[in-house]
Amino acid sequence: MADDEHASDVHRLVLPAHLNHYGFLFGGYLLQWVDEACWIAASVEHPDCRFVTIAMDQVEFRHSVREGTILTIRCREQRRGTTSITYDVCVHDTRQPLIPAIFATHITLVNIDENGGKIAIPS
Repeated sequence: MADDEHASDVHRLVLPAHLNHYGFLFGGYLLQWVDEACWIAASVEHPDCRFVTIAMDQVEFRHSVREGTILTIRCREQRRGTTSITYDVCVHDTRQPLIPAIFATHITLVNIDENGGKIAIPS
């Protein structure tokens, strides 16, 4: 895993509109936020690229999230290939950093041209 110098943090507030009928965060919102955070990290680090997500290696929600929770989504570059880049992603409750991660995965994005074909990531 890369060092913190190459990490990008995004914060999200869990609001009532994000909750299911049991009062917990819908997993789909978390997946959307994680995907978006990785895209932002990759786009900031490689501004001349056009990235799209091609893979998320695991989806396992480790514990529930309630309204009012502030989430920290940390994306760290793990690996860079010729056309793709993979990030380690970890989601924590910002106000409870000693509690284990709520969610962790690897997301891979690929650089594409105007027609959707894979192209190299510039050095």
